[in-house]
Amino acid sequence: MANPINTRRNGAVLEVILDRPRANAIDAATSQIMGDVFAAFRDDPDLRVAILTAAGERFFSAGWDLKVAAEGEAPDTDYGVGGFGGLQELPGLNKPVIAAVNGMAVGGGFELALSCDLIYAAEHARFALPEINVGVLADAATIKLPRRIPYHVAMDMLLTGRWFDAEEAARWGLVNEVLPAGQLMDRVRETAQLLADGPPLVFAAIKETIRMTENLTEREALRLVNNQGIPAVNTLNASEDLQEGTRAFAEKRKPVWKGR
Repeated sequence: MANPINTRRNGAVLEVILDRPRANAIDAATSQIMGDVFAAFRDDPDLRVAILTAAGERFFSAGWDLKVAAEGEAPDTDYGVGGFGGLQELPGLNKPVIAAVNGMAVGGGFELALSCDLIYAAEHARFALPEINVGVLADAATIKLPRRIPYHVAMDMLLTGRWFDAEEAARWGLVNEVLPAGQLMDRVRETAQLLADGPPLVFAAIKETIRMTENLTEREALRLVNNQGIPAVNTLNASEDLQEGTRAFAEKRKPVWKGR
């Protein structure tokens, strides 16, 4: 079988394309490759933003490959350094990742999109969590959805497995923008370039602060930040980029970010 993951590098932007016909379903081997790709992206100082999309126009991803599941691949198998799909459990990923959902995002495919920081969807994209129909827990979605959208809406999706379209996803705040299919990648690449030109240390501080404070009260979270308890914030505060940003503002020019 051909490599199920293709990559394209454009300056500081890495495009990751899931290409596993017919439905871009993910088995353990594919997930392990994805984890290695995103770990390499995380560790490459010259890369600042990643785009995750898929080949074809019908499926973004059908999620867990039920064919290999039927052959004995267990839900708790080794999915690699980043967990299922390479993103859900990847430690220290402090760079923006954008999902370009160009088709159906089903089960683990929907959860994979939820693992990204921004989600753009084609008008024909559809979403579902049909795990209920095969007796499997949609674990990541069960954790994430009630924290992101109204509880009763999340429970409707989890308990019924019903399909919903891109417009409904946008209405509940699950996607940032819905676009005609032919405009999707241009819009996503435009956003990726905007972020690639931005301050990488600030992005890292934002992501790490969110991750480290998500279970804290506001007071506890502010105390953690103010007491230098978040490494990425400490790096930012001691950086050349912070000095460059304030200097550029005073000089009324565009900052030159170096990520240090």
